[in-house]
Amino acid sequence: MENKFQNHNIINSNSSVFIATFAHFENGQRMRNNGMIESLLSFFVPQIKSVHMVVQPHPGSDRVSPEVELYENSNLQNKFTLHPIFYLPVYLLCVLPSKRKIRLSYKIRDVLSVLLVAFGQRKQHDLFIGLEAVNVLAGMVLRKLGIVKKIIYYVSDYSPTRFQNKWFNSFYVLLDRFALLHADYTWDVSPAMIRGRIEAGLAPSEAYRAIHVPNGLFPFQIQSLPIGERNRYDLVYMGILEPDMGPDLAIRSLREVRKKYPKARLHMIGGPKKDLEDMKCLTARLKLENAVIFYGFVPDDARMAEIIRNCYIGLAPYRAFPHSKRWYGDAGKIRQYIASGLPVVATNVPPLGKYIVEKGAGIMTEDTVESFSDGIVKLLSDDRLYKELSVAAEKISRDNTWENAYSKAFRDMERMDRA
Repeated sequence: MENKFQNHNIINSNSSVFIATFAHFENGQRMRNNGMIESLLSFFVPQIKSVHMVVQPHPGSDRVSPEVELYENSNLQNKFTLHPIFYLPVYLLCVLPSKRKIRLSYKIRDVLSVLLVAFGQRKQHDLFIGLEAVNVLAGMVLRKLGIVKKIIYYVSDYSPTRFQNKWFNSFYVLLDRFALLHADYTWDVSPAMIRGRIEAGLAPSEAYRAIHVPNGLFPFQIQSLPIGERNRYDLVYMGILEPDMGPDLAIRSLREVRKKYPKARLHMIGGPKKDLEDMKCLTARLKLENAVIFYGFVPDDARMAEIIRNCYIGLAPYRAFPHSKRWYGDAGKIRQYIASGLPVVATNVPPLGKYIVEKGAGIMTEDTVESFSDGIVKLLSDDRLYKELSVAAEKISRDNTWENAYSKAFRDMERMDRA
């Protein structure tokens, strides 16, 4: 890989980067569905001298203590779990049973984990990258102490009405805005996030602080099969199986599609375990057990891409819930579908769905069984349309790599510094 930082103003090949991020852990294994972990490591580790990463388990994971990875000269030098003794009172609050997805004790743990690791390593970092605003707060403390020089606030999802509790949602909006205004740079995975912030009260004049850094893929994920080698009646859903992502809509629509195409099948890739079991129960109620293949989380990106490229149509059945963060985010599933040459049937929720429809790589529907299943049937019934959409999908995804996304982000950061 050509080193991007030989003569860079922000970092160079001798620099150190500190990354604070998150992940879901299941059966002791770190899931690869969020947190930008592999993409950031693949970009920085080969090109700079030192990378320190703290990975904080989400609530609902089967572990609480953060995982730490230390890389020096392109090699993993140390990997360990932060011992609970270092933050024992907070740890005890974290392990208390709770049904809440967002817990204050976890946020305190996140800040402490960053500070503890940074103080323990006694190293100065040229760049701090924080996913989640609380990590950026910790980064600001480190910047004030001279431990880090510059901060990137990396935002993988956002919604101006993310929480039903008005007080907590107001706190979330203010925390995001504070991180945006005080970080040196903000990376948003979707340009729609700035629109959401302006809706929540951000002054348009302050919107320049955000840079659009779209999600990418690894080069081995950007491959497609000839149309004739794809499994003609195989549909695929890849992603988290939460309600606003619409996995139930994919399953319910399959039943309608099979009325015209009895050979139609649905491959479902994703979890977590509880939502996976719910979808299996729905499949059984609809008597579709022999038509739906469940994989759970597929940790190997190459294996996941292989499953997808052997299918025929990619499904993005996002639900049009009024306050869903999906209205403002990127859509990794759509990026993988089109990188595999698959036309996409998407609801009108994700901004990327609208984009690929405009570019002629997908069909847009409403989030109803009738509309969504009609979109699938339309593609199965029209070979000419399918080919046109498939060609467009391959074209727009050709350069959609993490390497390109991050390299452009650094060029944009340099332009921002010169302005």
